[in-house]
This record gives sequence, C-alpha cells and structure tokens, in this order.
Amino acid sequence: MAEIVGAIFGALSCICGTPTCNCIDQHRNFNDDVDELRRKLDSLTSQKQEIESRIQAEARGGQMVRQQVQEWLKQAEEINVKLRAFLEEVRGVKWYKRACLDRLVCRKINMVKEMLDKGSFPEGLVIERAPAHGNIIPTENLVGQISIKEEIWGYLMGDEVGMIGVCGIGGVGKTTIMENLHNDLQKETRFQKVIWVIVSHPLNVFKLQNQIANAMGERLRDDEEVKMRAAALMEIMRRVRYVVILDDVWQKFSLKEVGIPDPNVQNGCKVVVTSRSIEVCSYLRCKVVKVKPLSQEESLKLFLNTVGDSVLQVPGLEEILKLIVGECAGLPLALVVIAGSMMGVDDVNVWRNALTELQDLVSSVKDSNDEIVMRLRFSFDRLDSLQVKSCFLYCSLFREDYVFSRRELIECWIDEGLIDGLPSREAACNRGHAIIDRLEKNFLLEKDIVWSSISLGGCSFGSYGAKMHDVVRGMAIIGIGPEFGYMIKAGMNLVELPDEHGWVKDPKKLSLMENNILKVPPSLSPKCLSLSTLILSSNPNLSEIPESFFGEMLALKVLDLSSTAIETLPNSISKLENLSALRLQHCMKLKYLPSLANLRGLKKLNLHKAGIEVVPHGMGMLISLEYLDLLFCQNLKEIPTGILPNLSSLQYLAVCCLQETTIIRNLEEVARLKKLETLECQFDGIQDFNHFVNKFKDFQSAIAYSLGVGTARDMIRQSKYELAITECEIGEECVVLPNNLEDLCIIKGRNMRSSLNKTVLLENANELRRCHIWEGKEIECVVELDSSSSSSLCCRVLDKLELLDLLTLPKLCELVRVEGAATPPHIFSNLKKLTISHCSRMRKLLPLELQQAFQNLEEIYVNVCKQMEEIITSLDSDASSDKFTFPKLRRLFLTNLPQLKSICSAKGVMVCDSIEEIAISRCRELKRIPVQLPLLDNGQPTPPPHLREIEMDRDAKGWWESVEWDHKNLLQPFLKYSD
Repeated sequence: MAEIVGAIFGALSCICGTPTCNCIDQHRNFNDDVDELRRKLDSLTSQKQEIESRIQAEARGGQMVRQQVQEWLKQAEEINVKLRAFLEEVRGVKWYKRACLDRLVCRKINMVKEMLDKGSFPEGLVIERAPAHGNIIPTENLVGQISIKEEIWGYLMGDEVGMIGVCGIGGVGKTTIMENLHNDLQKETRFQKVIWVIVSHPLNVFKLQNQIANAMGERLRDDEEVKMRAAALMEIMRRVRYVVILDDVWQKFSLKEVGIPDPNVQNGCKVVVTSRSIEVCSYLRCKVVKVKPLSQEESLKLFLNTVGDSVLQVPGLEEILKLIVGECAGLPLALVVIAGSMMGVDDVNVWRNALTELQDLVSSVKDSNDEIVMRLRFSFDRLDSLQVKSCFLYCSLFREDYVFSRRELIECWIDEGLIDGLPSREAACNRGHAIIDRLEKNFLLEKDIVWSSISLGGCSFGSYGAKMHDVVRGMAIIGIGPEFGYMIKAGMNLVELPDEHGWVKDPKKLSLMENNILKVPPSLSPKCLSLSTLILSSNPNLSEIPESFFGEMLALKVLDLSSTAIETLPNSISKLENLSALRLQHCMKLKYLPSLANLRGLKKLNLHKAGIEVVPHGMGMLISLEYLDLLFCQNLKEIPTGILPNLSSLQYLAVCCLQETTIIRNLEEVARLKKLETLECQFDGIQDFNHFVNKFKDFQSAIAYSLGVGTARDMIRQSKYELAITECEIGEECVVLPNNLEDLCIIKGRNMRSSLNKTVLLENANELRRCHIWEGKEIECVVELDSSSSSSLCCRVLDKLELLDLLTLPKLCELVRVEGAATPPHIFSNLKKLTISHCSRMRKLLPLELQQAFQNLEEIYVNVCKQMEEIITSLDSDASSDKFTFPKLRRLFLTNLPQLKSICSAKGVMVCDSIEEIAISRCRELKRIPVQLPLLDNGQPTPPPHLREIEMDRDAKGWWESVEWDHKNLLQPFLKYSD
C-alpha cells in the first residue's frame, strides 16, 4: 500500500508538471503491463509447481533438496502472494492514478523475471544425502550369544514376525547384540532404511518423533501437536521398507501415537525393541527373545579378550581369575568393565585382593536387581585417584544417553576445579583427554559420535565424544552419587522444580538440565549451604528466577543457566562470592546482568550468543577471570576501553571484531594479555581481518586461534589454528593469512573468480594442512601456476597440504592451471584426501603430469559431478598403455557421475595394492574398472591384501555383470550392495 500511495503522489506531480506526454503513454500501457505481470506470475507459479514435482520424484532416492532451492521456493511463494494482492489493489484504479503506477508495475515485472531466471538451477535441485541405511555403529564383537543373534536375524529376514522384543536384565548384552545386527543390516538389500534410536527413560514422544524423522532425512514441525506430528511421520514412514530399532525402552506406548506404521507382511517392515521389561515387549505384541547371561566358558573368553591372554602366564593366577569371572554372573558389561580395571596387573596378591573386594560388594547386595551395580562399583573403586573418580562421577549429571564432546566435558571438569594446578589451559585440556582415555579403557565411558549442528552442502561434521552406558550411569547415581551429595533430575520431563521436601538434604551438586521447567516459585529458597554446582541448562522456557532463590546457596561455585529463556538475573547473584563459573551461553533473551564486582573468584564467564547489550558492571574487577566468551552477542556494541587489560589472568577470549564497534579499537589491549592462550574472533569483513593480521602477526603466532570472517557462524574447531571465511567479497582484495594456519575454509566466496593462490596471500601459511572451498560460484581452478616467484611460494605451501575439499563449485574446470611453466612435481605431494562434489563443469580430475604429486594420496571421493568423464587423464591419447601408481590409496569412492566413461585411459591400469574400499554408484557409462590385481609368487592374480569391500547401489547388479575387470571372479566375495 505504501508503494501505491507513493506512486499516486508521483502521478499527481506528473499531471501537474511538464512531462504530461510521458504520463499519457504510461497510462495507455498500464493495462498491457498489468496483463504482462499476471502472465509472469502464472509462469512463476508453473515453474514452482514443476520444481516441486521434480523434487518429489528426485528426492525419493535419498537425496536432499539444495538450500538455495528451498530459499527460492519460499521467495517465489511470498512474491506470488504479495503480487496477487497488489494486482487486486490496482484493479479498477482511476485513470489519473494509472500513469505513474505503471512504473511500479514494471518494477514488479522485472522482479518476477529475476525470480524466473534464478529458478533454472543448472546444478540440479537435490544433493546426495548420507547413505540411506545409516552409519556403522562402533561396537564390540560378540562373544557368545551367537544363537540369540541368529534367532533375531531369522525374524528380521522372515515374513512371519514384524515386532521383535529383545529382553534381559541390564548389562546382559541386548544393545551389543542389536548393534552388531544393525551393522549387518547395512550389507542387506531387503530394507531401504535401518534406523537406530535410543529411547531411554522417561519416554518423550516428541523427541522420539524427531529422532526418527531426522533418521529418515525429514523434519517435523515443532509447532504442531504430537497427534498431527504422528500423522506426518506415519506418511513419511510409509514410503520405504524399514527396520526401526528402539533401544532401551522402559515404558509402554503405542506405535500409532509415535507415528510408526505397524510392521506386517504387506509392508515388509520390522520394529525391534530392547527392554529390561518383558511386560513392555508383550504390550507391544512383540515376539519375545530373552537374552540370558553368558556361560562360564563364554564369560572367561570375553574377560580374557579384554584383559589380555597374557595373564594366564602368571603362576597361580588362573584359578583366581576364574573365580572373579564367576562373580560377574555372566553379564558382559560387568565382565568387560571389571577386566578393564585389571588390565596390566600381574601381581597375584593384587588379583587375590580384588577377588575379596568383589565378593564383599556382591554379598552386600540384598536386591538381585542391584547386583550389576555393585559389580560395576568394583571398577569405580579401583580407579587410581580421587580426581579420576570425581571426573567419572560428574558425567552422571548429564541426562541418560547424553553424548558429550570431549571439549565440552573437559571444560566442565575445569570449571569444577577437578583439573587444576597445571601451568596452562592447554595442559589442563591434555590432562582431561588423558582422563577420558583412562575411563574409556576401563569401559566406564564409551566412545560415540558427536554430530555438529554445522551442515554445509549436505555434509555434517562429526567428532568422537563419549557417553555413559545407562547401566554404568545407574551405578554412578544409585551406588555412588549419594555418598558425594549428588541430586540428579536431568532429562526427567519436569515442568516445575521439586518443592523443598523433594530436595535431598544439603546437596553438593544438583542437575536439573534438559527439562521443561517453566518457572521458579517466588517463595522457593532451598537451604543448600553446601551446594557447589547448580545446573539448570536447557530448560528452554525458564524465563525468571526470583531474588530469594540463591539466598542460601552462598557456597555455589558453578551456575549453569545456558540455553534458557532467562531475561534478567536476580541481584542476589552479586552475593555469590565463591562463584567460579557462570555459564549463560545461548541465553538470547538475557538483557541484564547485575554487578559482578564482588565475584573476585570468577574464572569463567560464558555469554556466547547471549542477548546482552552492554558488558556487565564490574567486569573489569574480575582479576581471576581466565575464560571470557562474548562471541555472537549481536546486541553488544563495544567493550569499553580499559576493561580488558584488567583481566590479567585471561587465558581464553572469544569476541566479535566488527567495524567501528566491539573491540577493533581494543586490539592493543588484547595484545597486552600476556597469559592469553586461545583467541576466537569473528570479523565483519576482509578489510578488518587483514588489519588485524597485519598488525599482530607476532602476537598471533604465540596463541591458538579460531577466526571467522563474514557471516557469523560457529567454528568447526577441528584444529588448533583455523580460519573460516563465509560470504565475503574475496576478489577485490587479497586475503592475508595468519601465521601457523592449519585449516582454511572458504564458503560462498563472492567474486572469487581467480584461483586460490591469486586471491589468498599464502606467504604466512607455511603450516596449511587442510583446505575447504565450498559453494563458490565463480572459481575456475584451484591453483594457477606460472614461472613467477609467487607460484614457487604457492607450491612450497601446498606441498604440505593433506586435505583438499571442493564442494559445489559450478565453474570449476581443473585443479591446476599451468601457464608457461611445467608443473612442479612436489605440488600436493603430501595430499592424503581429495574430495570433489557437485562441480558440474569438471570433466577430468587428475592430469598425468600430477601423478608423482599424488604418491601419498589415500582417499579419493568424487560425487555428483555431472560432466566428469575421466578421473585420471593421460597425456598421450595414442599411447598403447599407461600405468598409474598410487602406492597408498585406500579408498576410491565414485558416486553419481552419469558421464564417467573411464577411470583412466582405455588401456591404462591403476596399481594400488593398498586399496581397502571401492564404492561405485550411479556411474552407468563406466564400462571398465582398471585396478590391477597383485600377483602371488607363482604369478597367479590375487585380490589386494587389504581389500575389505566393493560397494555399489542395489540396482547395479546388471551393471556389475557387464563391467570389465580382469579376474573379476576373484572379487565376488567382496561385493556389497546398498541403496
């Protein structure tokens, strides 16, 4: 409406002014232009419908819709709605208004034309999703229970049983059996989806729905009721034949309320439930499979697998060892945990004492349900220090099945003072890693994958984390926690705090994390004079804490309110003089903090992504502060001059350096922080970043850093020295790289038309190990070489590169472009992994002249490159044969390359005896696989010694039969088909 009013005023000025003829012409064209706008909108609607239909067809194969396509569809819908309304408004307007309204109509026509042009998507609409089945789960090999596994497998492969219930007491091995079966199912073609979900206690249907939908590559609406979400999930699940494994189910529920269709003969689907309760399995109408403890023989084998067979060589130990194994009652979890605690012990007296301690613990248990707890308690008691015991026990404060990253857990241990007295934060982190390793070796923690929230081009980032087995956590909470004053109500679906009668007497550590607590009662003032840790994090609707709440918590050292809706903190926070860690990250509604001047012992203040507008009063008084995170506080405009130098103990600093705002003016003050070890910074643009690098080169070389430029985003944090440049104008000025840089990531670099070495100053990057270039629309080659000294420098720098990752570069034609100079043989000579995906103009990947440069290459991944014709290009097309040697190549993955005709020249062969995995999918024009088989001493061919599998998509059986590969019959046992 505002645009129309403006146009009317323009019309009046037009009528009253001189250009009357122009107005009359525009008046005559008005109706034609309105009709043209309507036709363009109809074309936009048709284009949108066509794209949606194509998505529906193409995404069935497991692909996901490109982000830019999703954004286009959303914008197209918005434009369509707005302009249809606009046409209604201008219909029937008076003639004297039409003249200059026509200008507005023309602008709208151009807007729709732009949208139509943007909707061509030459790169396609979808990208590859993670493999349809899912990831291999890290697990232990089964010892015993083979018959149980085979029984369950029979039900999975047969038609008679749809619901399978795997029952047994805690620690008997239900999960391990199903983990092994889950991994075996990856090799089968019967099912399109294999989904693993940990249900845990208490049951949260909303969360369970999200987990299943995410595993299906879909997303449910958060603003809908559970019933509506169940109907949506039901529709998603009906599209595929699936196996859903629901691990650790404690409560009765119906599949219908979640949204899982009943498995039956018609749909060929299966649901497997693991539970300690046979009643739960019976309620779900499962075929019940009972998992019984191991026999003595099986128990001894499993124990020796863990502790090592060498203990049998110790005189007099075998009988004691058998008695200890007997005390484990055939429970695999108890066997591996207790064996883990005895690894490396070869003194018979120590073993004899261990047997006595274990017998005393087991005999003290009255309730048979707690026997496993006491057996696991033995392993805890054998930990060699109170520090390690305390670190282990702290893990129980997290909710059941919580997977914590190593960084997160170690930071918590540092906050608690469990790792202290070390000369630096780096030393404390190293000590933390050593403790995690120790707990994992003792099987008190187990490895798991932590998936980052960062996802680009369909790629997610994962790193090894850790979690507690639910039975081990139960042991920590029931068998040990009360002795240490722990009160744990994490992940219990609480909507309100326990009243004062529900608190344990004078707790020392209280965890209420991951609930849905709405408020703290105004009158609640629990008497917790010894409470040192209070965790209220991840209560997303908690918005207020009354003044009286902290009145009798004066011993509080760690307060965690992160990821809540808290808006202000009570002034009573200022009286918590013993507070050492205040965690307020992701409190986006937090505007105000009371004075921190009295918190002289505060060592950590985390305000990452908080909503504060000014730094808290008294922050300059925090002389003990070691950790300060103000990153992505979007409302914070500046850190007043004079505050940073007072923080003389600061070891870790995270800030945004935005032009003319936050601390760009405080760089000199940052340089004066002599104890600073780690700096995380986000810069607004290349100019600010270059200014920082040029001014503080020496300063940077002394500390670890994680730097971001451009669009704000969390760091990947895969290395000690990393830089991520996101959505910046790179072509206009050269990016100056800092000293010691190990990991460089360039995302959506605008105007980056030239090569990496023409747009980035590589002079200081002599330690560069990993380079990621993602979603760059203009770049045509990665490296451009000539006879200049800069090219020589570029070669020296890239000689150390170990990973090159190229994603969605639509104009990329070649890796290396050589102009007037031979390609130096040492370029990329340390490259171990090469990934290239969604580079549609790339026809040939590795020129023969670079063969010597790739002698250390271990992994090649080529994915969705529509014009890729050849992986290795021969110099001489008339040569009778070529031999391409890759002595360290372990993995070759070629996926969705519709034009790929050859891996190398027609008569060439690849020598890669170290090959372990080959995966070829949707490469139907490929007629020959030229990997040469090694020869035995008698001259007969044999499969490569390390080969594990050759994987191809399920529909490629006919292709495999026609493909040429010398001695293909020898490779048949290594074939694996997947979706």
